[in-house]
Amino acid sequence: MSNLTENNLTPIFEEIKKLVISSRNKVYSAVNTEMISLYWNIGKIIMEIQQGDERANYGSAVLKNLSIKLTNEFGKGFSVDNLEKMRKFYIVFSNSETLSRKFKLVTLS
Repeated sequence: MSNLTENNLTPIFEEIKKLVISSRNKVYSAVNTEMISLYWNIGKIIMEIQQGDERANYGSAVLKNLSIKLTNEFGKGFSVDNLEKMRKFYIVFSNSETLSRKFKLVTLS
């Protein structure tokens, strides 16, 4: 170990640092992809419940109750407002192939 000076250690450190950063970026990308898929699928389910009518009283009551149950189970992120945004996200990207293409463009830029 005494043969390793700071100058000898720097290239090793830099190589490991690049590996860590690269792996973290891959993990972030995978998590983001999965979260987008999750939100899209939640939006799809909500759309099916509301049968396309976002003003339906039944649908609003379902969202409120669903929000409470999901928040109790999983914590923040499932407010009625967020569930409505997931629904709108699904509407905008109702074709999952379009979603995949657009997401790849976003992550590559």
